[in-house]
Amino acid sequence: SERVWVYRRCLYCNNGEADVQLIHQYNITSAPQPYDNLFTEQVKTLRGRKLRIVSVPYFPYMDFERRTEEPGGIINPKDSIDTRLIYAFASALNFTFEIREEPERTWGLEINGSFTGMIGQLQREETDFCTIAGPSPQRLKVVEYLRGYPSDLMTVTSLKPSLLPQHLSLIRPFEGELWLALMVSVVAWGGLMWILQRIWRWFAGGRRVDFSTTLLYGWGALLEQPPPVLSVSNSGRLLVGWWLVFCLVITTGFRSSLVAHMTVQGKTLPIETFEDMVKQDNWKWCTEPWLLKGVPFDYFSKHTDPVVQKLYKHMEVLVADEALERVLEGGFTLVDFENYVNIIVASRYTDARGHNPFYVSKKGVSIMAAFGWGMR
Repeated sequence: SERVWVYRRCLYCNNGEADVQLIHQYNITSAPQPYDNLFTEQVKTLRGRKLRIVSVPYFPYMDFERRTEEPGGIINPKDSIDTRLIYAFASALNFTFEIREEPERTWGLEINGSFTGMIGQLQREETDFCTIAGPSPQRLKVVEYLRGYPSDLMTVTSLKPSLLPQHLSLIRPFEGELWLALMVSVVAWGGLMWILQRIWRWFAGGRRVDFSTTLLYGWGALLEQPPPVLSVSNSGRLLVGWWLVFCLVITTGFRSSLVAHMTVQGKTLPIETFEDMVKQDNWKWCTEPWLLKGVPFDYFSKHTDPVVQKLYKHMEVLVADEALERVLEGGFTLVDFENYVNIIVASRYTDARGHNPFYVSKKGVSIMAAFGWGMR
């Protein structure tokens, strides 16, 4: 026969079910025919097919309420980003859907090549796609992935910085290392001055100068109250002159810094990073239980950085409300996703003027490439 029929598989053309579709009928002896739609696989309509969706609540991306108390049942989606996207896609691609809750409310961890949670249902093809989830190298081996929006940063939430005590304003202009250096400088200068005076007295004679006298002279010059000149040699006078120049620079810097600290009271430094948190004395931290049922668990448990290892080793597990109450007591930090914890703080702990007692760090850590939907 000189006639050729070309068919292709059509997943949704038979009232939403799989079928085959004739796309070309050729005659091999006639002129070549156009091939424009021969390899076009884009799905423009699902013809009313009912898709199965599995979900885990994670506001603002996905939120719902159960129809029954039984885990894993059909849920009623509430207004959220994923809910709006699902309805928009359903209208554009002509499909219906039912959304079920993942019974354990977990995204999924890999155990000997098999996944639990939502990723496990996709791997076993028990559902068509899931709502918000993060990709990982292991997950991408068993599911397709539709990127939706940037990933949420992992941040730390602690109490806002508090005012520093005013009685420490006199020593606050200089750091502890600088105060220590000044003490060492006074002792070193006093010792050098005493040695020079002893050598001069040995060669030329003259009055005796004690070490305590040179030490008190150096300290008095630093306080702008030097005793009478103690040097009886030219080398000693030169050393005194340079010491007075040094004291002038130090006292000028101290005075200007002191005025600034007395005018504006300082605050403690906020906790911005994991490093800041683990360096605190007698400090504790936690994360939420659902975060340890997905990609964050792999990040914390498998990371080789010593800071992350220490963070995971001493990590407590508390839900957000309990954790924030512990934060209010002081000495405690909640490790959580930025957008998620900001909504909780804004809706439950912020007054009419926008004030709340918490500080969410500005330096977050990205532990996933993006957020989106997983497809079987």
